[in-house]
Amino acid sequence: MTIKELKEKSILYRETTLRIIRDSQSGHTGGDLSCIDILNVLYNEILNISPDRVNDPDRDRYVQSKGHAAEALYAVLSENGFMPKEWTKNVGGYLSPATGHPTKNIPGIEQNTGALGHGLPMAVGMAIAGKMDGRAYRVFTLMGDGELAEGTNWEASMAASHYRLDNLIVIVDRNGLQISGTTEEVMALEPLRAKFESFGFCVREVDGNDVAALCSVLKEVPFEKGRPSLVIAHTIKGKGVSFMENQVQWHHAVPTDEQFRQAILELENERMAL
Repeated sequence: MTIKELKEKSILYRETTLRIIRDSQSGHTGGDLSCIDILNVLYNEILNISPDRVNDPDRDRYVQSKGHAAEALYAVLSENGFMPKEWTKNVGGYLSPATGHPTKNIPGIEQNTGALGHGLPMAVGMAIAGKMDGRAYRVFTLMGDGELAEGTNWEASMAASHYRLDNLIVIVDRNGLQISGTTEEVMALEPLRAKFESFGFCVREVDGNDVAALCSVLKEVPFEKGRPSLVIAHTIKGKGVSFMENQVQWHHAVPTDEQFRQAILELENERMAL
């Protein structure tokens, strides 16, 4: 895809995500919108996977550790043919395959996630299995910065370095906000890059809402042979909707009808300006 096409995709995914949240009357709006560009680039430019190859043993694996951003993932999966679009109209509803957090009921979802701090350990296990089996697949996981307070992440990080997992790519959605405030107020993470480097990762930083920059950095993985790769993606929580951006109250909130119309209008104006 061209960069313009990728930007158009991000707008489409944001609109779809907002519709999912409005229809289900539930959703983690801010974190959904912050990670859309990352998911866009992964599924359209990076991951070696397609709807007809979800069980291919050589497919790349993607684990969404920040499982509360399920609506964004459903938007991308449905628009890319992994799941029926009808499933996005009743997310979390009675007997719906699409629940409030990702599960393996959805084609293309590798693991149930949502319990914070579990995605990276599972991804490490998958990467170790790939090495043991002599497979060439890569394992990508997307983490929220707020979940880095969970100790399981750092145990997994030690294992990733110990086993020289250069087939593991970790992306941190660094939007700086979590449910009860900024990450630095709740449980300070900085110096985040130095922390991961001390655990043996090769680290890059990028504007996580710039699809061109994301393409450039993610096409370079692994950054170094014999070391796991980590991307700190600096994003804006609520990205794309002016009154949601950098507002902690939009961590989990549903737009009113008027707010929904305003958000869609802003996104349409962005599309017109491309």
